[in-house]
Amino acid sequence: MLETYTAKPGFRYPPGARPDAHGVNFSVFSRDATQAQLLLYARADSPEPFQIIQLDPATNQTFLAWHVYVEALPLGTWYAWRMQGPNDTLESGLRFDKDKNLLDPWARVVSQVLWDRQAACRPGDNGRTSMRAMLVGRGYDWEGDRPLNVLTENAVIYELHVGGFTRHGSSGVAHPGTYAGLVEKIPYLQELGITHVELMPVMAFDAQDVPKATADKGLENYWGYSTHSFFSPHPGYCISPEQGTHLQEFRDLVKALHRAGIGVIMDVVFNHTAEGPAEGPTINFKGMGNSVFYHLDREDKRVYLDFTGCGNTVNCNHPLVSMFIIGCLEYWVRDMHVDGFRFDLASALARGEDGQPLYNAPVLWGIELSDQLARTRLIAEAWDAAGLYQVGSFPGYRWAEWNGRYRDVIRRFLRGDKGLIGELATRLGGSSDLYKPQGRLPINSVNYVTCHDGFTLNDLVSYNEKHNQANGEDNLDGSNDNLSCNYGVEGETEDPAVLRLRRRQAKNAIALLLLSQGVPMLLAGDEVLRTQRGNNNGYCQANELSWFDWTLTRQNADMLRFVRCMIALRRRHPILMRRRFLTGEPVGERGIPDLSWHGARLDAPPWDDPEAQVLAFTLAATAEGEADLHVLLNMSEASVEMELPDIPGRTWQRALDTWLPSPTDILPPEDQTPFRGGSYPVQARTVVVFEGLGACRT
Repeated sequence: MLETYTAKPGFRYPPGARPDAHGVNFSVFSRDATQAQLLLYARADSPEPFQIIQLDPATNQTFLAWHVYVEALPLGTWYAWRMQGPNDTLESGLRFDKDKNLLDPWARVVSQVLWDRQAACRPGDNGRTSMRAMLVGRGYDWEGDRPLNVLTENAVIYELHVGGFTRHGSSGVAHPGTYAGLVEKIPYLQELGITHVELMPVMAFDAQDVPKATADKGLENYWGYSTHSFFSPHPGYCISPEQGTHLQEFRDLVKALHRAGIGVIMDVVFNHTAEGPAEGPTINFKGMGNSVFYHLDREDKRVYLDFTGCGNTVNCNHPLVSMFIIGCLEYWVRDMHVDGFRFDLASALARGEDGQPLYNAPVLWGIELSDQLARTRLIAEAWDAAGLYQVGSFPGYRWAEWNGRYRDVIRRFLRGDKGLIGELATRLGGSSDLYKPQGRLPINSVNYVTCHDGFTLNDLVSYNEKHNQANGEDNLDGSNDNLSCNYGVEGETEDPAVLRLRRRQAKNAIALLLLSQGVPMLLAGDEVLRTQRGNNNGYCQANELSWFDWTLTRQNADMLRFVRCMIALRRRHPILMRRRFLTGEPVGERGIPDLSWHGARLDAPPWDDPEAQVLAFTLAATAEGEADLHVLLNMSEASVEMELPDIPGRTWQRALDTWLPSPTDILPPEDQTPFRGGSYPVQARTVVVFEGLGACRT
C-alpha cells in the first residue's frame, strides 16, 4: 500500500502545482465550485488513486481559487481534480460533474495513455480513462541559452510539423516523430538557410478529436489544433512520455536549434479548445469554469458561440482568461526559451465577452505590452471562421500578420490571371496599402504562398480541384477556392512538357516569395516538391500522405538546390530585407532611386493595362559591397524581350532564370558572367534576376 500524505490549506497563488523543498502547493481556479477533491495516482495508468484529498471550502478556498498543500509529496506523482457544483447549462452555463476527472489547466506534463474521448463526453465517472498531470521540478541546465534576437527583417520562417518531419521511414533518425528526431535534422535546416522554424501545435492536444466518420476510417487529429493543456508539451512527440520527460525533451530541442542559430516560433491555439462542441468532452475548463472560459449564448447557455468552426470559442477577454493566456505565453518564453508565437485564428482573440470585435482587446494589447514578451515574435492569423477578417487592421503595432492577400495575388499572378500588376507591385513591396497608413512596417507582413492549410506547392501547380475523399467527409471539407492550376492534367502525369512547366512554376513561386519585402514563410517539404495527392486539408492524415518523404531530397535535388540558392540570394541583399518601406527616392552617393518600376520597356510599368502579365523592377544597393538587383517577371504564355537599365559603374550578371535547367537556373555570384546586352528575352512563365557587378562573394 502506498504512503498517504498530510494536507494543509495551502495558498491560492501561484496557480497549478508548485513543488518546494517540503511539498507541493496545488491551486486551480473554479469560482462556482462548491466542493473539490485532489486525486493522487502512482502512475499515469494507475486504475485508482492511492489518495483522495477532500478540500474544505472554509480553509481550502480563497476568492476564486481552490488550493491545498501536500507535505513531502514526491516529484513523479500523477494527479487530477474533481469539482462539484451546479449543473445548470440553460441558465448559468455551468457544467460541473462531481464524478469527472479534470486536468489541471496549468499542468506542465500530461499523459494521454488511458484517454478515451467518448467516455469524457458522457456524464459520470471517467477516472479510468481520463488524462492526468504529473508533478515535475523546474530545474534544467540551459547552458547559457537565451531566446535568439534575429532581426525580424532578416527572418526566413519554415513551417513544419514536429511529428511528420521525421516520422517517414526514410528519415533515418533514431527516434522518428519526436522532438529528438527533429534535433537530428538540424543540419538540413542549417543548409537550407532558414532562420526560424514555426512548429505546428506542440502544446498537448487531443488526437482523438475528429468527426465520427473520420474516426471510423482509423484517422486522428494530426495537425494538433485541438489543445487541452496549454502549459504542457505534447506527449505524442516525446520518446518516453510515461516518464514525464516532456519538458526536458522540448527544451533539448530548443537549445539545439538555438545553438544552430535557428529560432523557435510556436503555433498556438487559444481561440478554441479540445472540449468543443457542447456535446464534447469535459477535460478541464468545461468542468471548472465553463461560463467564464467559453463564449455562451446569452439566452440559452447550453449553446456555445462558435467563431472558430471547431465547436467552441475561448472567451479570451474575460480578465481571468486573459491572465491565463498571457501567463502561458510568458511561461513558454521565460521557462522554455521560445522566440515567438503564431496565433491560430487570432481574430477570435479580438472579440469581447459579447462576441463583438474590439480594437482595444485587452488580451491582445496585454500580449503586445508584456515586458516578458517584448522581444518575442507575435504573428497573427488575422481572421476567424465567422467572417472577421483583419489582415492589415489587426489590433496593435508589433503584431505581424499572415498576409492572405499576398498569398492570393501571388497565386493568381502565377497561374496567369490578368490585370493584377498594380496590386502585385504593392504586395512585392511589402503591402504598404495595408500597413503604412497605421504606422506599421513591411515586417508586419508575413508573406507566404502555401502553408499547412491547403495545397502543398507541388499540388498548387498540379491540381485544379481538391481531392479530400480520404478524410471521410465526402470531399466536403477543405477550401474550394485554391487559386491553383494543373497546367493541362489533373494530378500525376508523365507528360514531360507539363512536368517541366509545373517545376518552373514552383520555382517561380519560391523566387517571388523571396524577392518580396516582408518576412517570407516556407512550408516544409515545398523545397522538395512534397505532395499530398491533391488533399488540401490533411489535418487527419497522420500517415505517409502528410509526412516528409526524405527520398525526395534526392529525387528533387534540383528543386532543393534552387530553394537553398534563392534563400542565399535574399540573404546577401539587404535591399530585400528592409525594415521600412521603399520610397522610389534617390539614395546614397550615386543618387539612384531605391526602387524603380518597369514593364517590357524601362520606366513604363503597365499599371493601367488590364491584359498585362509582365512587370520588372530595379532595387539599388544600400549596403557596402551589395549588388544592385533587376528583377524581370513574365507570366504570359509568350517570350518577351525586356530592357535592362544602364547604371553607371555596374555590369549586369544573370543570377536567376527559371526557364533554364538546373544548375544554370540559379547561379551563385562566383559562377555568374557579365551580360552585355541592353535587353533580355524572358521566356513564358519565367522569373529572371540580374545582380549588378560587385555582388558580395559568399
